[in-house]
Amino acid sequence: MKKNKDKPIKKMKRINWKSIIGLMVFGLIFTAVTAPIILLYGPFENAKKTFVGSAMATMSHKWMATMFLSQERIDEILGTNKKVEDTTQQDSSLIEIPKKKDDTIVRYDLNDNPKFKGYVLLISDPTRVKVGVSSKLGEKGETVSAIAERYDAVAAINGGYFTDAEGTEKWTSNGGIPTGFLMSEGKVLQNIDSANKGPILAITKEGKLLIGERSVSELLEKKDNDGDNVTEAMSYVTTLVKNGSSCEIEKDEGSSPRTMIGQTKNGTIVLAVLDSKLPGGRICASLKEAQDVMIKYGCYNAVNLDGGKSTTMYLNGEVINNPSYALGERPIASGFIVK
Repeated sequence: MKKNKDKPIKKMKRINWKSIIGLMVFGLIFTAVTAPIILLYGPFENAKKTFVGSAMATMSHKWMATMFLSQERIDEILGTNKKVEDTTQQDSSLIEIPKKKDDTIVRYDLNDNPKFKGYVLLISDPTRVKVGVSSKLGEKGETVSAIAERYDAVAAINGGYFTDAEGTEKWTSNGGIPTGFLMSEGKVLQNIDSANKGPILAITKEGKLLIGERSVSELLEKKDNDGDNVTEAMSYVTTLVKNGSSCEIEKDEGSSPRTMIGQTKNGTIVLAVLDSKLPGGRICASLKEAQDVMIKYGCYNAVNLDGGKSTTMYLNGEVINNPSYALGERPIASGFIVK
């Protein structure tokens, strides 16, 4: 009999880690490039609306939608409603400012919604609320806490929209340049065309919160019943409540962290922020949900401010909400402070 000869043992090939890593990198890049296209042009309507709404809710992320979609298509996805607030004049005569000064600040924590949690501050004396700005306005922003501490404020929230360079395509997230009109302590810090009307939020020396479409020339001439001029003002985008009634939302901007300011009929200023409970921090509250919060806390007039990664609330030396900005607090151009 012939003996079976042992077959030579084949050597195992070494794993080519470079090839594997290369494939993984290619896969990540391919996914990053194709995912937005599949999402925005595919059949996933709810996901598409959420993505576009979240991107359009804050100035620095609008490019995520505008890079792939026309403004007409964005409007179609989000839906549009008639702007009732443009045809309704605000009646500030019904706002009663208390004669006796009261330094009370009441805090409420909201936790009954599965998507978001919130923080509400009721400021009894409206004259304590001012516009605070970055010390390097026009060049570089500051965090809400830095602005609050520099003004020696007890509370603060982020305020108006901003950009970082001339135009809206270049973003370095330094929060340097406010958009629209801006006034603090009676001093105009940034002006716009005085003839054109736009949504401007203002606070008079007496403490009345004025909202709605007006020109800068009208604003600067505006006096309350006691003859006090406007001392604080900034441009905004969306009116939530006017004259005690809910306003139709011009665009349903999906779900995002929110920052709001309003005033009750007895003069109390309401500051509110809404944070996401979900991983990533971007899916949070719709404008309708933000509107419902301001109505719940008795706002006679209220507006939505810059949100998204800018949303921040400061109280008694610390930030009490959880900003969705990856680095913690985001540098901003302006905010509202309570002195």
